[in-house]
Amino acid sequence: MKLLAALLMLLASFTSLAGAGDEVIHDAAPLMRDTLAAASADTFERGEFVASDGTRIRYRLLVPQDARRGKRYPLVLQLHSSGGIGSDNEAQIERMPLSWAMPDVRRRYPAYVLVPQFEQRSANYDSPEHPQSAVASPALAAAIELVEHVASQRPVDRQRIYAAGFSMGGSATWLVAAARPDLFAAIVPVSGIAPADDAARSLLGMPAWVIHGNADRENPIDADRRLVAAIRALGGSKVRLREYDGLEHRMPADSYPGDWWRQWLFDQRRH
Repeated sequence: MKLLAALLMLLASFTSLAGAGDEVIHDAAPLMRDTLAAASADTFERGEFVASDGTRIRYRLLVPQDARRGKRYPLVLQLHSSGGIGSDNEAQIERMPLSWAMPDVRRRYPAYVLVPQFEQRSANYDSPEHPQSAVASPALAAAIELVEHVASQRPVDRQRIYAAGFSMGGSATWLVAAARPDLFAAIVPVSGIAPADDAARSLLGMPAWVIHGNADRENPIDADRRLVAAIRALGGSKVRLREYDGLEHRMPADSYPGDWWRQWLFDQRRH
């Protein structure tokens, strides 16, 4: 009985709630084979867009498989990490963007997946006014214009536009949602740096599933914890934090194929 009680206490420590909808878990063991092997960057169409301020953005677009005439589909703005910065329209197709092209994921979650590439950082950190917080670069305003453009040119469900990203892309995910809470239905920022607490009011009604490892030294989890707490302090109830115990600065192993977060994302709608 004592052994059983000890095991139950240990299990509870791995899944303990830090707040409504929050969880602290261990990262899954690495998979024996690369789950992205069946996905190809060539599945994404290439495009270029010039924003109203003259900013040129190269982008890739994954279109819904076997799209039906007359049907509208979700749009996912997938934001890249600092490793994707450039102008080759290739480097931004990192693991998280590429995962949308996995055959099973593409069949289960048909959507337009928009992956812009920035020639500069999309988010900068540690402003003098708000240490350890993300500040948007001008590139994000152009990216939001690109979302509007694609939504106007393709059969997009305007009630189901989402944003997701890892690292710098996770920071940018917070920032685009704070800039345009009327545009996005939900966000999944992964291992990013959250903006300053004054963004909390814009994010009160925004469904957000925040994913972060608590051993991340590159982008410490403290900023995400801070903004989640600030949103809740103002009465926000749609933000949740999934904290991975011992996970450093990388995507969790269970994010691929990641039906748990994709299904949650696709269940959210603007009203």
